[in-house]
Amino acid sequence: MERTATGPATAASPPPTGAPLPGGSAATVPVIADLLDGMPRQRDAPAPAPRPAAPAPAAPPRLAFPRLWRLLPTPAGAPFTFGYTALLTLTSVVAALADPALVHALYQASSTDVAHLVRSPAVVLLASALWIAGGVLSPFALAFLLVLTALERRIGGARAACVFLAGHVLATLATEVPVGLAVLAGHLPATSLHRLDYGISFGVAACIGALSGLLRPWLGLPLLALTAAELVSDLVAFQDPMTNWGHLIALTAGVASRPLVRRWARASA
Repeated sequence: MERTATGPATAASPPPTGAPLPGGSAATVPVIADLLDGMPRQRDAPAPAPRPAAPAPAAPPRLAFPRLWRLLPTPAGAPFTFGYTALLTLTSVVAALADPALVHALYQASSTDVAHLVRSPAVVLLASALWIAGGVLSPFALAFLLVLTALERRIGGARAACVFLAGHVLATLATEVPVGLAVLAGHLPATSLHRLDYGISFGVAACIGALSGLLRPWLGLPLLALTAAELVSDLVAFQDPMTNWGHLIALTAGVASRPLVRRWARASA
């Protein structure tokens, strides 16, 4: 607040000798400066020292088991495998609960035997891949879930479907065409034209062969070796040689597709 004096001002102490009196024009500034020196001066408050930043809370340790979920198909991560698995689950439930005569009729209508391949090849090649021989608890059902998921996550759903379908079709034709020729030559009876043949195992074997080329060698080579050894042992057992030969043919087709599959994987990265 500004204060004003109404009476004559009296100096608190006489000015020093030789100092000009107040009222002088040139000498006024030094005297006023001396008087102001006696008043408390407003100084800028020192800036507060910055507080040390609080340490960020430590992130909780990441557990390894959540990554295991990537082995299973999801609608976003592996839509083709997820939808195909749902369809196979449905047909497996039908096969388990429906009347056995109806189930056998469905299997027969979906069989890729020579008779059906001659009449409607496209229909039976697709329909035969809707069933799991041995049900959802068979080894090929588990292999389908893990292998096709891993392959789709690396190359995409459409390309994984192409690998699966190529192995399924090539192995089927490679095993059924010789049967038809053998029947024509008289080396097999006519009943061989109606041999029951269905399932997803040929497609799974092809996907295993293709996937082995995308994995690290310490994982891809053992996977390929163990699968080949198992298929060869089934062939040596000679319980179903045509199907066992089909598995080996499909696995070989998958291995042969690895250069193409690697290019697809690089394009999808």
